[in-house]
Amino acid sequence: MTILGFLLLIILFLSFFIYCSWLNPEDITLIYWTGKSITFSPALLILGFVLVGLCIGYGAHIYSVLVHGVKHWRRERSEKKTREISAIYREGVGRLLSGDLKKARVLLQKTLERDPKSIDSLIALASVQLQDGEGSEAVKLLLKARDIDGKNLEVLFKLATTYQKLDQTDEAIEAYQAILALESDNRKALRSLRDLHIAAGNWQEAYDLQKRVIKVAQKSKRLADEKKLLANLRYEVARLLLENGEADKALGEFQDLVKNAPELVPARVSLGDAQKAVGRGDDAVRTWQEGYQKLGRSIFLSRLEDYYMETEDPAGLLTFYRDATSRKPDDMLLRLFFGKFCLRLEMVEEAIDQLYMVESSGIESTQLNFLLGEAYRRRDRIEDAVEEYKRALGTNKHLRLGFVCDHCGKSYQEWQSRCDECGNWGGLSLINRQLFHEARPIEVREIHHGER
Repeated sequence: MTILGFLLLIILFLSFFIYCSWLNPEDITLIYWTGKSITFSPALLILGFVLVGLCIGYGAHIYSVLVHGVKHWRRERSEKKTREISAIYREGVGRLLSGDLKKARVLLQKTLERDPKSIDSLIALASVQLQDGEGSEAVKLLLKARDIDGKNLEVLFKLATTYQKLDQTDEAIEAYQAILALESDNRKALRSLRDLHIAAGNWQEAYDLQKRVIKVAQKSKRLADEKKLLANLRYEVARLLLENGEADKALGEFQDLVKNAPELVPARVSLGDAQKAVGRGDDAVRTWQEGYQKLGRSIFLSRLEDYYMETEDPAGLLTFYRDATSRKPDDMLLRLFFGKFCLRLEMVEEAIDQLYMVESSGIESTQLNFLLGEAYRRRDRIEDAVEEYKRALGTNKHLRLGFVCDHCGKSYQEWQSRCDECGNWGGLSLINRQLFHEARPIEVREIHHGER
């Protein structure tokens, strides 16, 4: 306010006082105690009230200014402290990312000394401890962060993954369940918890979680893969039913799986196993035969061979092989197994015929070398047998050829539905099976005089 304005205000106030005095010439007597009183004019009373009001207002203004100043000072001090802590924290994280764990530890501990409730610092220091091999210390820091903010998803995820790295599966499961208690449709938590159950072989739990994943991933680009995984997990649940003697229940599950996921090799294999378990051997044979015709996987031929040998009916499988090779003479995989079966039955000449036809297609395979070596040995063609054995990898009682995972390359002596190494279902195939599928027999024709 300017001086001129202040003077104008005083003149207006005095004019008001004179005007009130002129209108109210009488005095007012105010008794404030027994026998005690004071007499003054109404204008003076009004003046007193106005002055008191001005003093109160001014005092309130002064108080407001002081409070605002204190708050501003505190805020600036807090912001300065926050900036300093943030700078130290960023430097500590930078050291962590560059691999300087010692310096990172010092800086992050310094931030916690200045702000013990810093969630970010606790998480970063836990990462330092984990990389430094102090897993239990990392867990303690993360548990402290969880106590500060139990609904912080970053803390819960970090705690869960830390438990996983420490192979504390039960604790990791509890951490993911805590996340799902806060967000029931959190895809990352659902998938991580599902993967933990898969690794632990808890197929029913993994299957239930996968159904929830699909429910929340309807518009995801990964939906097709998620549905494929659901079928695989359903297969594992049904397989457990079969292993536990509940063949009737398993049979229905396998039938539905084959209908909805016709390319799932393990489902067709186990459908035949379930049919066999309930006494429907002929149905099992048809299932495995159809499985080979549609999918071309050697496990179906192995199942057929085992079944016919168990039932002491090798003639039935011989009939199948002869009919199948007459219909598909270019199927070298079929001829390989045909020759192997003949060799197992000591039908050596027919075995050599089939195996030689496979060899004539240009296939170079250790399994083929092994079978030819056995055939030549049983016909006392020792030199030929030795040459083939040199190319082969070994021998076994039932002339099993072994399997390899199409995805990761791990070898197995016996077929199984899922690869232990990479976790993919239905990927086990005969080694070099693609060679047999792609090969065609060489056309035999007369060589004319003078032609090489």
